[in-house]
Amino acid sequence: MATRADRGGKQGRTGGNGLGLFALAAGAFVLGAAEFVMMGILPQTAQTLQVSIPTAGHFISAYAIGVCVGTLMLVFGRRIPPRTLIVMFMVIACAGNALSAMAVNAPMLVGARFLAGLPHGAFFGTATLVAKLLARKGKEARAVASMVTGQTVANMLGVPAGTLLAEHMSWRLAFVALAVCAAVTAVLARAWIPSVAPVRDAGLRGQFRFLRQPGPWMVLIAVFVGNTGIFCWWSYVSPWLQKVGGWPNNTISALMMLAGFGMVVGGLIGGRIADRWVPGGTSALGQCIACVGLLAVFLVPGSRWSTALFAFVISFALFFVSAPQQLLMAEAGKGGGELIGGATVQIAFNFGNAVGSMVGGGVLDASHMNYHYPALSGVPFAALAVLLLVLYSVRYERRGRDENPLRA
Repeated sequence: MATRADRGGKQGRTGGNGLGLFALAAGAFVLGAAEFVMMGILPQTAQTLQVSIPTAGHFISAYAIGVCVGTLMLVFGRRIPPRTLIVMFMVIACAGNALSAMAVNAPMLVGARFLAGLPHGAFFGTATLVAKLLARKGKEARAVASMVTGQTVANMLGVPAGTLLAEHMSWRLAFVALAVCAAVTAVLARAWIPSVAPVRDAGLRGQFRFLRQPGPWMVLIAVFVGNTGIFCWWSYVSPWLQKVGGWPNNTISALMMLAGFGMVVGGLIGGRIADRWVPGGTSALGQCIACVGLLAVFLVPGSRWSTALFAFVISFALFFVSAPQQLLMAEAGKGGGELIGGATVQIAFNFGNAVGSMVGGGVLDASHMNYHYPALSGVPFAALAVLLLVLYSVRYERRGRDENPLRA
């Protein structure tokens, strides 16, 4: 990274880093809630817009596709200071969620969700870089985990709140609240995030140089297939809890809060283990937990308490891997590709989200709405992620923590 950015990072570490991380976490909260709130309000949205549950899964996929496309903003925004990028991303998120609240039909909501997803990957790529610069040496994964905690808290509090609004008032209010939060976060980011110089301009091609190595591809494919497996099931978690677990509709918000708590705990523990061990091995462990959880969802007939337990465990695994994977790819992009490196994780994550939602919806249709089978369809994807991460860790991480294995 350029000397200017290093100076900006050292300056950020000496003061104000708590408020800066809070602002980043607030942005992660907005985008995390925007991404996941649809899972909790899917039945109400489908009913209002007069589409089936599998068709409503397109509202999930549209956001994920927006994430993938929106990362291109970083390719042309590499000369823009990171703080300015963060503010810009929050403005776009505000507009996308406001339009989602005003959607009058399914195509309009698909378009609005696409717009809301555009800043997601670019935000996390930029926020990962800033969080690393604010961190003390040796605690980078914890700083990234603190930023990602905003996304997990969104699942613990924001998504259940959206579910409650959908149940008792209107699902549209969930998107109104997100639009307001995005606007407030833009102001906080401008005030609290330290001034950090743009990354070294390595040119258009230089940003992607790190992708010439096999290591980053192993991680990115693992992120993609791992999340495809989880989202085969998670995309339909709300009706699954009702149909399989027998939970009444008015308890779903509390169960989504439980799942969100699992994400918070998983994210924090994953960050700590990655700092003390190795990020690739940590990710493999988390994906293994998810794989076992999905298989259990299929094999166990289902009761109230088993479904609550599985929702917690798989949610724990989903974000246990987040900080180590973000850190791996940000490190891989050193030398001008840091923003793209961090953002590629979100592309892979949300591409997996989109594919998993479509696969799970197709399996639901083929199985005549048997909610056990989406989890089974996700097991091979999750198992492949475990295999890739184990192979990556064995091949690269034995070289030690001081060397960046992804660039070796």
